[in-house]
Amino acid sequence: MTTTTGPAVVITGLTKRFGDLEVLRGIDVRVGAGEVICIIGPSGSGKSTLLRCVNLLEEPDEGSVVVNGVELTHPDVDLDAARRRIGMVFQSFNLFGHLTVLNNLTIAQRKVLGRSKAEAQAVAVENLARVGLADRLNALPSQLSGGQQQRVAIARALSMNPEVMLFDEPTSALDPELVGEVLGVMRQLADEGMTMLVVTHEMQFAREVADKVLFMDGGHVVEEGPPAQVIGDPQHERTQSFLRRVLNPTQAD
Repeated sequence: MTTTTGPAVVITGLTKRFGDLEVLRGIDVRVGAGEVICIIGPSGSGKSTLLRCVNLLEEPDEGSVVVNGVELTHPDVDLDAARRRIGMVFQSFNLFGHLTVLNNLTIAQRKVLGRSKAEAQAVAVENLARVGLADRLNALPSQLSGGQQQRVAIARALSMNPEVMLFDEPTSALDPELVGEVLGVMRQLADEGMTMLVVTHEMQFAREVADKVLFMDGGHVVEEGPPAQVIGDPQHERTQSFLRRVLNPTQAD
């Protein structure tokens, strides 16, 4: 749901090259505060690169990225400060294996945000409760299922109080039976009004949760609009072909 009328993320003319390969070609995206944007498309279409450019994990060659009024691509921006407002959850969980769940959630709060140990732990406990893991504070990552580890990774990102959350195929490394618990947490965040950009292959999640769906192919946004339009009634032939293969994998074109 949208909480304000102002845009949370504005991407303009975004281009990214790796050598001679142009991965993103003049991307324009506008995300309202509180909106959930799902980005779909085939492998190699530029989805993850687009997401990584939003917090400048990849530096664009051309174009601009503005998050909540701060232009991250401006040469004088305090990038570390700007990134603190953006949470990111990756395909792999990236938890510190030698630290407990609680310490995984408090280390960045204390080192980056300067919170006291007590304050960081209070925030961590609150966010672990949000993702249904309040009883696993003292567990090590190796003692958790993949779904639980990903929920810890989400709680860790939330503990930094982000204004925007980026999810890069957060369920792709999970066994099928564990996908639902992670998507459930993401649905909850959407209901709470968190601004979210989600690269996903979970079409049902996109149908039900997204305010807008972007279909990417070849470094372009080929089609965008409400889920009922892009997934339910796609107009572009490339979108139609992709969805036929995803929704009916045994059906040939």
